[in-house]
Parts: sequence; C-alpha cells; structure tokens
Amino acid sequence: MSNVVVSLSGGMDSSTLLLRAIKEYNGNVTALSFDYGQKHRVELERAQSLIDYLNASGYNIKYRQIQLNGLVDLLNSALVEGGDEVPEGHYEEDNMKATVVPNRNKIFASITQAVALSVATSTGEKTDIALGIHAGDHAIYPDCRQEFRDADDTAFRMGNWDADMVGYFTPYLEGDKFDILEDGQVLCDYLNIDFDEVYSRTNTSYKPMTHHGVWFSDYKSASSVERIEAFLKLGRRDPVAYADETGPVTWEVAKSHVEKVLAEHE
Repeated sequence: MSNVVVSLSGGMDSSTLLLRAIKEYNGNVTALSFDYGQKHRVELERAQSLIDYLNASGYNIKYRQIQLNGLVDLLNSALVEGGDEVPEGHYEEDNMKATVVPNRNKIFASITQAVALSVATSTGEKTDIALGIHAGDHAIYPDCRQEFRDADDTAFRMGNWDADMVGYFTPYLEGDKFDILEDGQVLCDYLNIDFDEVYSRTNTSYKPMTHHGVWFSDYKSASSVERIEAFLKLGRRDPVAYADETGPVTWEVAKSHVEKVLAEHE
C-alpha cells in the first residue's frame, strides 16, 4: 500500500488533486499548505474548510499548515503582503510575471519532499508527492515546468538516503484548468461528495476582498479569469461569490467580464 503527500494551496487545482489522491491512494493522504504571507491567504481558510468537509464525509486526511510568513518582508512579489498591486488581464500576458514569488515552489518542494521521505521511511511504504501543476502555468511560472521538476528531483535524490522510496503524482501536467475542473466533476460523483460544496471551499483569486466581513473572489485578476473560463467551458456556475470595489456582483457580471477578456485576447 502506498501513501501520498499533497501540496494543497487551497486553490481549484490542488483541491481537485486532493480528490484524485483520495481516490488513487485509498485515503492514505497527508496534505500540506503553506502560509508565506500571501495576500490571498483566504486560500488557507478555504483549504482547512475543505479538509473539514472531506473528513466529515468519511475521508481521514492528515493536514498541516506550514508557517513561512516570517519571510514576507524579504520576498519581492506582487502576491505577498507589501508587494505591488496584483495585475489584471489574461493569464498569458507578460505582466503576470509580477505574480511570481521567488523560488516559491522550490521552498514548498523541499518541505514536501522531507515529509514524504519521512512518511516512507517510518511506514516502510512507497510515498508519492502529489502536485497540481498543469500546462497553463508553464508560460509564466518556470518552477512549474518539467525541466525544473527534474532538476529539483535530482537534487533531492542526491541529498537523501532512501529517496528511491519517494515518487511523484502529477496527473494534470499536460492538461489545463478545464481538464482539472472536468476531472473534479467526475471525482465528486465517484467520492459521493457535492461539487458545489467542494469548489465553494476553494480560492483561485489573487485579489480577494472582504465586504462586511465576508470574503469574495475578484473576477479581473488573471487567476480568476482562468478559473471562470474553466467553469464557462464546463457549463457550470462557479459556486464561489464574486465582487469588485463596488461590492458583490452576480455570476452574470463576472462571466460577462471574462468573456470580454477572452475575446480581446484572441
């Protein structure tokens, strides 16, 4: 029997990956999230909420949130507190490079590798690392590309005894956000859980905001555009609530904005 350690951001991709891991690894799942001072740290609240929902549904997931927020004032990125404004527009535009956090995935990978190797050596069982990286990330995020993953894995194996007990599970590497969401729909049926309950407990927005103490996703930042595009292609309404500077907006408003952005990008 093998185990898996899932890198869970609280976003749509890694949350779907968590569902896939539950199915493929018969519930032998550990999930890790990272607090690095991100502006969109509501994703950590959503991740905890999803874990609570899944565990209440009968899936025994071990979960930890790793605190790295002491780095926040040392990191130069639009995604962290104190950084520049998060850009808006299409996710393939060059200005989205401002959302790169220096060496973020390398930092996350090192911790995840340490946990996976510890699980493997303590149980005597093969343990995989599950990553929700996909083709849509490749243009802007070099640490999501296979070349980086290969080099990182080489360093991990050179630096650790028994590293051959650790493998990787990257089911969405060649897909995009729509492929991931479509798989999520299938997985919710398989696991007998509610699609809207799952995806309302995710955050993809890089510019979430609060109105009267309630969190809303924005619909203009690139991450939100990509998410909404996936829901449009799937033909389903996104269960998260959207807003802008004026207050909450309807799904129709968010959908219309994204349709315009996509048309202009073509």
